[in-house]
Amino acid sequence: MPRRTLPCLPGCSTARRQLIDHGGSTVPKEFLHKFNSIRNSKFRLVCFPHSGGFAGGFREWAALTPPGTELMAVRYPGRADRFAEPVVGIRETASLVATELLGLPASPLILYGHSLGALVAYETAVALRDAGSPPTRLCVSGSPGPEDAGGGTTHRLTDAELWSAVKAFGTIDPEFADDEEFRDLVLPALRADVTANETYAPRAGTAPLPCPVRCYYSPDDPLAGEAQVRSWSACTTGEFTLRARPGGHFHPRVDPRGLVEDVVGADRRERHRV
Repeated sequence: MPRRTLPCLPGCSTARRQLIDHGGSTVPKEFLHKFNSIRNSKFRLVCFPHSGGFAGGFREWAALTPPGTELMAVRYPGRADRFAEPVVGIRETASLVATELLGLPASPLILYGHSLGALVAYETAVALRDAGSPPTRLCVSGSPGPEDAGGGTTHRLTDAELWSAVKAFGTIDPEFADDEEFRDLVLPALRADVTANETYAPRAGTAPLPCPVRCYYSPDDPLAGEAQVRSWSACTTGEFTLRARPGGHFHPRVDPRGLVEDVVGADRRERHRV
């Protein structure tokens, strides 16, 4: 049976509004969106959205981060104010994000990615490491490790089949599930994301990262449970830790404050050493 790699979409009402409002933009945009600007920040936290996701999905984290934390999120092409731009692959996105990060003032850097975003965050960490500036910590969730990621045939479904699969997975608000305008707007980027996820393979011979890797999972996640995420341990020569959270594949939506605090290192009391 092929691995299921169905995406999790953001809140549909917000996504629909942003897609329609910005659909005419054709000017290439930067990848990093800043939610705040802090001089001499204690940490710079950069978040990578899931398949079909967009940077605005992390907006509420701005009020949850500890003082001194600079919060950014990656703005993938093909959605929101980058709607008219073509979607690019995981490794190309990572390279472009790393280039922007290297141009910023130095600050301890934490990368967090969920689902597809976990793989983009990992490849960004590799690119930064190869440039001599590895992140302070890589945090991932909702995805098997790079060696076990990829696979699946969801991206080959017809538009109707793909949309039905996404609806069946419970990722679409019922209010918008049958909205053809919304479906037609999000499907191209969504299909591109699923294709990138299912066809992903890490570069052969990639050395492990020197930074700690922190992995979050939900025992109820059918796509990335504990058995699947343990392979992230091979991605680092530093400390590898796991933490279970409730909520299935959508666990970042459950107790986001606790997740944010743990990602930036404010709460390590329940750390599970592996």
